[in-house]
Amino acid sequence: MSRLIRFNKPFDVLPQFTDSANADSPRKTLSDYINCPGVYPAGRLDRDSEGLMLLTDTGRVQSWISDPKHKLPKTYWVQVEGVPDDAALKALRDGVTLKDGQTRPAKARLIKEPQNLWARVPPIRERKSVPDSWIELTITEGKNRQVRRMTAAVNHPTLRLIRYSIGTWNLDDLPQGSWQDLEVPRIPGRPKPAMKPPRRPKTETPRKPRRPRGAKS
Repeated sequence: MSRLIRFNKPFDVLPQFTDSANADSPRKTLSDYINCPGVYPAGRLDRDSEGLMLLTDTGRVQSWISDPKHKLPKTYWVQVEGVPDDAALKALRDGVTLKDGQTRPAKARLIKEPQNLWARVPPIRERKSVPDSWIELTITEGKNRQVRRMTAAVNHPTLRLIRYSIGTWNLDDLPQGSWQDLEVPRIPGRPKPAMKPPRRPKTETPRKPRRPRGAKS
C-alpha cells in the first residue's frame, strides 16, 4: 500500500537519509527525524532552507509530485534584505532571467512575518542599517536554488527561506522537525485504449494505371 508523509524540515538538515560524503563528521539528515523504512523524498529542499518536504515509497507518486511538467505550485515564505518595491515584485511575477534561462511567471507579494513562526537555529545575521521584509512567492518549476537566485536578481538577497506548500499540502499545524502521514492522492494514469481518441483511417492515394510495355505516349 502506498505511503505519503509530510515533514517540516529544520534548517541545516540534509534532504536525504545518509551523509556518506562527510563520514568523519556526519551532518544531520532526514534519518535523525524520520523512521519510515522505504520512503524517499519527492523533490529536494536545500540544506539551508526550511519547511515542507513530501516523502513517499512509490515511484509513481514521487514522479507526479516532483516532475516540473505537472506544474504543481510551490509557495515559499522568503525573508529578504531590503523592502522590494512594485517594480521588483512585478519582475518576480513576470519572470527573471537566470543563467539557465527565464523563470516562468510567478505570484509574488509582500507579507508580514508569518504568525507563530519557529526560531531559526542559528538565527540569521541582521544588519541594523539595512531593513528586511517578507515575500510570499509561488512558483511552478524547480530550477536549482531558484528562489534565492530570483530574489538576488531583483537586488533583494534571501536571508531565510521556508517552503510553506506544495500543491494542496502545506505546513499548517505541523511543528518543526515533525512528520505526519497523509492520504495518498489518486494519480491520473495513462488513458486506456478505449479512452483514446479513434485513429483516423488512412487514405490511400489511388495508383496510376501502369502503361503497357511498348505503348507510345
